[in-house]
Amino acid sequence: MAAPLTVLFMPESAFGPTNQCIGLGDVLRRRGHRVVFAAEASWRGRLSPLGFEEDLVDLAPPADGPDEQDAGAFWKEFIRDTAPEFRKPTLAQLETFIRPTWQALVDGARYCEPQLRDILDRARPDVVVLDNVVAFPALLTSGAPYVRIVSCNPLEVPGDGIPPAFSGYPADDPSGWAVFRAEYDRTQRDLWADFNAWVVAQGAPPLADLQFVHESDVANLYVFPEEADYVTARPLGPTWHRMDSSVREVEEPVELPAALLDRPPGSALVYLSLGSLGSADVELMRRLIDVLARTPHRYVVSMGPQHADLDLPPTMWGAEFLPQTTIVPLVDLVITHGGNNTTTEALHFGKPTVLLPLFWDQYDNAQRLDELGLGVRLPAYEFTEAQLHGAIDRLLRDDQLRARLDALGTGIRARDGLRRGAEVIESVGHAHREQVAGRP
Repeated sequence: MAAPLTVLFMPESAFGPTNQCIGLGDVLRRRGHRVVFAAEASWRGRLSPLGFEEDLVDLAPPADGPDEQDAGAFWKEFIRDTAPEFRKPTLAQLETFIRPTWQALVDGARYCEPQLRDILDRARPDVVVLDNVVAFPALLTSGAPYVRIVSCNPLEVPGDGIPPAFSGYPADDPSGWAVFRAEYDRTQRDLWADFNAWVVAQGAPPLADLQFVHESDVANLYVFPEEADYVTARPLGPTWHRMDSSVREVEEPVELPAALLDRPPGSALVYLSLGSLGSADVELMRRLIDVLARTPHRYVVSMGPQHADLDLPPTMWGAEFLPQTTIVPLVDLVITHGGNNTTTEALHFGKPTVLLPLFWDQYDNAQRLDELGLGVRLPAYEFTEAQLHGAIDRLLRDDQLRARLDALGTGIRARDGLRRGAEVIESVGHAHREQVAGRP
C-alpha cells in the first residue's frame, strides 16, 4: 500500500469553496492521508474537529475587536457593504461590484503570500489544491504539484462558444456577449495587469490573458453536472476532470419539527437558502419570508448570519446554520440564490429550483437551469408575489419535470463526483512521490 500523502487545501474564505474542500478532504482523510487546510483565519477551530490540520492565513490585517470571528467573516462583511450593487444589471456590476471584488481578492492574495510560504515550509505537502478564483504564487513555487478546483459555474473557464462569465446571458443568444466582454476588458484589464506583474515577480508563471488564476498543467477539477455542462460548445483539455457533484458527507442528520412533517394535502416542503452571504440581506430575507408565508406550503429556512433579525411564521422552521446536504433530499423544491454548491446539490438529489441570483456566478447558474428547463430564474429584488407563487406551483405540478430530475439525480449520484475528485488529487500526489523517488 502506498504511503499516506500530505494534501494541502487552500479554499476561498466563503462557505461554498470551503465546504467543497471539506468534502474532498474528508474522503482523503478517511483513506489515511494527512489533510492540511490553509484556510482563512475565521475558520479557526471549525476544521480541526473534522480531523484536519489547521494552518490558517489572514487575508487582511486583523481588525480591532474580539479575536473570534464568524467563519467566512471576510466575505460576509464585504458582501454586506456592497449589497446595493446587486440591484444593478450584470453589465453595470462589472465596474461597481466585480472590479471591487477582484480588488479585494488580489489584495488578500498579496497580503497572505509570506504567511502561505511559511505554511508550505511547515506542511511540506505532496500536492496543493486551490479552490479560489485568484492565484497564490506560493502554491506554484512550492515544488509540489498544483491542482485547481473550479467550484463556481464552469463559464469561469472561458471560450468563444459560451456566454461570458458573470453575465447571466443565454447560451443560445450571443448578441450581448461581445459588449459584455469589451466592458469586462475595459473595467478589469489594468487591475489584472498589475496583479499579473506581481505574480510573476513572486516567481510564478504569468497568468493567461484576463485570467486571475492559473490553470494547472497536471489536473483541474470542476463541479457541474454533465447534463448542464458547456463542453460541447467549449471543449476542455485532458487535464480537466468533471465532478458532476461534490456532496460532502460530514453533516449530521436533521430532525424536522412535526409541524413541517404533518402537512395538509397539497402542501409541499420547500427549502429556502440564499447562502451565507445572500441571507445577510435582512430586508430581502424578510420579504421572501412574508411572500412565502402566503402559500399553503411549509418551509425550512437557512436564516444565515442575521438570524436574530428574522421572525419565522408557524409554517416555517429554520436556524442560522442548517445541514443542507441532509435537508435537500427531504424537500420537494429548493429556492436558492444560485450558488454553485446549492445548485449542484439540488440537481444531485433531483430537486427543481427557483433561482434568485444576487452576484458573481449565481446569474450564470440561474440562467443555465432556466434555459435547460430544470428551474425558474427570477429577479431577486424585482420579483412579484404572483411570479414567485406561480413558479413554485408550476414546478411542483410538473410531473414530467419531476421524472426528468429523478433520472438526472440518479445518474449524478452514480457518477460519485466526490470520490472521483479525491482520486484525481490522490493520483497527482502519488505520481509526484514516484517522480521524486526516481530522481538520481
